[in-house]
This record gives sequence, structure tokens and C-alpha cells, in this order.
Amino acid sequence: MPENTAVPASANAVNGANRFKEAVCIEAGRIFDSCSDKDCLEDLQVFFTVQGQSIIDQSTLIKCKSAEVLDVYLTVEPVAFNKGFYAVDITFYFRISFSAYTSPVSTPINVRGLAFHSKKVILFGSEGSVKTFYSGDRRGLVEPASVSNLPTAIVKAVDPITLGCRVVDCVPTYSEPLGTVPDSIAPFFDGEFVVGSSPGVKTVLVTLGLFTIATLERSVQLMIPTYDYCVPEKDCVTSVTPDDPCEMFKRIKFPVNDFFPENLNDMSCGSCDD
Repeated sequence: MPENTAVPASANAVNGANRFKEAVCIEAGRIFDSCSDKDCLEDLQVFFTVQGQSIIDQSTLIKCKSAEVLDVYLTVEPVAFNKGFYAVDITFYFRISFSAYTSPVSTPINVRGLAFHSKKVILFGSEGSVKTFYSGDRRGLVEPASVSNLPTAIVKAVDPITLGCRVVDCVPTYSEPLGTVPDSIAPFFDGEFVVGSSPGVKTVLVTLGLFTIATLERSVQLMIPTYDYCVPEKDCVTSVTPDDPCEMFKRIKFPVNDFFPENLNDMSCGSCDD
């Protein structure tokens, strides 16, 4: 080939590191079934600690600020007479933040409460009876022997949207009791929760909008093509020393959007693209 002849980019791709080399077997989680939900959770009862409940009872105005998902508990059980299908019981625990006003001119007090919601979905998870063990302490026994044939349930959720908030004088008959608070939830709150109802105790109900995706997967072996090892091409960036604050400031991107907010047309187009 003459020295001045350019090599096509496609030829570089074929002869370079991106060329297919071999097929390898890997173990990965294969998703057998999934579903997405857009739930409007109406009038969920919010539970407060003793200190938080006293603030709520003294308040003349309560505003809901935000809600976040603290944890999700999952259980998987086979569906009777429906081979390969499983019932996934899902319980969401939410931390709800409020601004409580004891008088129209008082400074609001931040109060946080706990709400929960349970639901069930039916998904296909295929069948399996393999018990998987690993050497060392990397993962140990994946599942107890009695349920080793169950698929793995995974739920993804974004923090819910607060759609409404109201205060009532008594607990609605349809509200579920709080029960035992999981160990992963208790550290987010200070003190014991107030359960039950009594005269003079206010009950706060919230309505949340929740987006979720639920999947059932099993660990399987898959054959995939490989091209090369994943060698990082970017150099590690060392942190800027505290003695050079100006250099650190130069790395910060100018906040254009803070100075020039989006207009209505731009926001509508952005939502359409999503």
C-alpha cells in the first residue's frame, strides 16, 4: 500500500482492538418477566414518633414537603396451578417530610413521618431446582435449600410525587396497622411510633404518585462475543489540593440554567423527548 494512501476507518475497526476475538460463557441474571406500574397511593396514613405526633397535634397548618423511598421488602412464592408463575409481594416504606405551623406567623417545624404500602404482582419466572454454592465467603449460599428454586425479584422505584395531604380527627377504617417496624427503617426515626387512635390525636393522610418496575430473574450461563479486555483509557484525576481553591473553582461549570431559566416551550419539548 502506498504511504500516502489513507486507511478507511472501517478497516481500522476490523484490524484494531474492537475486532471480534472469541465467544465466551458468562453467568448473568436473565430477566424472564417484568412489569411497570404508575400507582396513585391515595390517603396513606402517616405514622409519627411520640415527639413528632405532639408537634402535629399542636399544629394549625401542615404542609407536605417531600417523600422518599426508604426501603422495599420482597417475598416470592409460586402461584398454585400456574406453573412457572410467581407472586411477588412488595412492601414500600416511605419517609414523608412536613412543615408544621403552630400559628399563622410562627416558623415552620420540620417533622418526618413513616408511611407504607403493600401490593402484589404476578410474573413469569420459569422453573429451576439448582442450589448454587460459592467457594470462600464471596456470597455463601445464595438461597436457603427450601426455596433454592425460586427466581430473584427486583423492584426499582423513584421517590414518589406528593399529590395531596390532609388531616383528619380519627384513623380511617381502611388504614392498615403499622405492625413491627423493620430494623432497616427504625434508625431513620428518633423514638417509638404512636399507634392506634385516641381523642385529640390528629391523623395525617397523604396521597403519593409512585413509578415502579418489577422483574423476575434467574442466574443463567450465556454465550456472548468478546472483543477485548476493558482496559480504562482515561487517566485518574487527583483531587485538587485545598491550598489551591481558585484551581478548584475553574473546574466548576458555569451555571447557565440558574441565570436563564427555561421557558414553557423548552420545558414542553424536553418532556416530549423523554
